Amino acid sequence: MADALRLKDVRAGYGETVVIEDIGLSLPERGSLAVLGRNGVGKTTLLATIMGHTTFHTGSIEYRGARIEKLPVYERNRLGVGLVPQTRDIFPSLSVEENLTVAARPGRWTLERVHDLFPRLADRRKHWGNQISGGEQQMLAIGRALMGNPTLLLMDEPLEGLAPIIVEVLLQALQRLIREDSLAVMLVEQHAKLALEVTQDALVLNRGRIAYSGPSADLLADPQRLTSLVMA
Repeated sequence: MADALRLKDVRAGYGETVVIEDIGLSLPERGSLAVLGRNGVGKTTLLATIMGHTTFHTGSIEYRGARIEKLPVYERNRLGVGLVPQTRDIFPSLSVEENLTVAARPGRWTLERVHDLFPRLADRRKHWGNQISGGEQQMLAIGRALMGNPTLLLMDEPLEGLAPIIVEVLLQALQRLIREDSLAVMLVEQHAKLALEVTQDALVLNRGRIAYSGPSADLLADPQRLTSLVMA
């Protein structure tokens, strides 16, 4: 299977400050990768680097075989790289439906298909972005990214701060995206066990470097190692 994403010897950060270094990974087409680690180890910076929001120092980023590390953010997005940011970034003065359609590009993901994935968004379609709950805003952030019809979806802490019932809804949606759609998914998540249960592979960062890279199932089956790497 071809790679959707490949990083080699990546070193990046903000200005002169280096946050991640010696990062190498590959994510196959339709693959799924959990990115784990304690707070402040560079997980969000890794996604931001792939998207083009950081200062890139050295290395290479390939998306579907083409180098993209020098491309601006909007060109990476046009190629098919989508981001669900931790901050959600919902437009408060637009309706739920307008938040979705403003990001639309032709492809398999339509308004109807997003409503099928998240029926709550159909129910709330006329509400303003600031009139819906945090869980609904997270659904909207994911739906908006999908409306751009990406082939690589980067998700930053989609389960953070949500009620258990909403977490369950989002996990079911994630499983559906990973198993049924032709998406490659990269998932940054503090809920390590939940992330490992829905992904094929895992990457653990420690102080901006890779501390573990391998199958999610292997790490899930070794609770002691998981705790030492992620949860201590």
